[in-house]
Amino acid sequence: MPSVVHTAIVDDAGLASYRRPLDQLVEERAVDENTFEAVEGPVSEYRRVLEVSPAGDGTGRHSVTETVYFRIAVPIWHPLFTALFKKAYRDRQPEQGELPFWAPPQRFNARSSTILAVLCTLSLLAGYLGTLITQTMTFSADEFGASRTEQSMTLAAVRVGVLGALLITAIADRRGRRKLLLLSGLCSVSFAAAGAFTPNLVALGVTQTVSRGFSTAFALLITVVAAEETPAGSRAYSVSLLAMTAGLGAGICLMVLPIADADPRAWRILYLVPLLGLLILRHAARLLPESRRYSAPHAEHPKGSHLGRLVLLSLTAFLAAMYSSPASQLQNEFLRTERGFSAAQISAFSLITGTLGFLGVVVGGRLADTRGRRQIGSIAVVVGATFTTLAYLNSGYLLWLFATIGFMAGAATIPALGVYGPELFPTAQRGRANGVIQILAVTGSSVGLLIAGTIADRSGLGDAMTVLMVAPVLVGLVVLKFYPETAGLELEELNPEDRPPPVPSVPF
Repeated sequence: MPSVVHTAIVDDAGLASYRRPLDQLVEERAVDENTFEAVEGPVSEYRRVLEVSPAGDGTGRHSVTETVYFRIAVPIWHPLFTALFKKAYRDRQPEQGELPFWAPPQRFNARSSTILAVLCTLSLLAGYLGTLITQTMTFSADEFGASRTEQSMTLAAVRVGVLGALLITAIADRRGRRKLLLLSGLCSVSFAAAGAFTPNLVALGVTQTVSRGFSTAFALLITVVAAEETPAGSRAYSVSLLAMTAGLGAGICLMVLPIADADPRAWRILYLVPLLGLLILRHAARLLPESRRYSAPHAEHPKGSHLGRLVLLSLTAFLAAMYSSPASQLQNEFLRTERGFSAAQISAFSLITGTLGFLGVVVGGRLADTRGRRQIGSIAVVVGATFTTLAYLNSGYLLWLFATIGFMAGAATIPALGVYGPELFPTAQRGRANGVIQILAVTGSSVGLLIAGTIADRSGLGDAMTVLMVAPVLVGLVVLKFYPETAGLELEELNPEDRPPPVPSVPF
């Protein structure tokens, strides 16, 4: 079992502080004056033991050796969190201090830690699947001799697959999250791999349409389960971790992208890589339980009207995707044809700006949980779009600088606004409502891609992104004016229909 040892010389007050149960990363209770065990925390095993002896310096002080034995309840990612956990205990002062910067605002228990770790691993796979056609389109189009307009039309048509995601998420509201989540991942991987053998752009579009439908449902259900399992004060934190691992999955796609330079047909190899995800799905099937909120009694047919919330979130999803999809999905085409980047240079650009930019996810997630969603989300979406547009209008170091700032600010919107979909609907409608929102987002994505492709063929992508800037500005205004504040509220407070029925009193 991993352990960490901390030694200090303390006076009587310091010794008393060491002998108080901690309430930081782990909430403790005392077994005796020198032994403590966990009441709650992200650990499957835990024990803190003190060895106390005189300091021997004639001052009456005490030598305290503190040994913490623990096993972190974070499968797959445990080496990282074990190292962070050790550092936090090794560096801590005897007084109750602040949580380390990487810790969630509200503590996780063992179950929620395990589930979030599994969901993050699945999110890595979803991130790869979600970016696959975007990163490879410019190379597959080169083999098939397709124009920019044909590329944009294909990317827009692929989004039709989201209709299948609506069906899957609606079934998940009736049959449960776990089974549909795993099935969606399996089907998305299978159809993605089929893209490696397609003879033309149309066939590639067909396989990706089906794969994208399943991968969209896959990603949606990952977020829904995270919202239903994680603490109220750390939901945005959870979404930020999911976004970071999805970004890592997209980054893996970028890491192998230089293969496309080797041969006009080499891009097909990237469509076979997701087959490795079958191992991830197999492991997740053993560790992932059914969502506790789905398993708990809840109203099967909620009486409350949530149409207003659905319209509000759908409108902002449409406008946000109208800008963000062309900005991200036509970036490689812009870099290759308007700035002369090779596949290796595109990969380096995306990895460097994206890695630095994802600091925004970390900061945005913490601020969204501690300061509130609305203000952070509205500012981030406008600032992110502004600097991204500037990147499309510049070259050289300004291109790199503006893209990094734009990505960082835009990434902060993911935890700030991405958590609203799961939060604002009851359990029996959560999957279906988020499927509808995703359809509107994909519709906005398609509209934006068609507009961008048409303008880009005439005057370049810089002009196209300038025209589309109106969309994120409207998103910022709508969020600030009309969105409710949900930080720190339990899902049952936001959706009273999910509160358990009162226990009837028994007359005596």
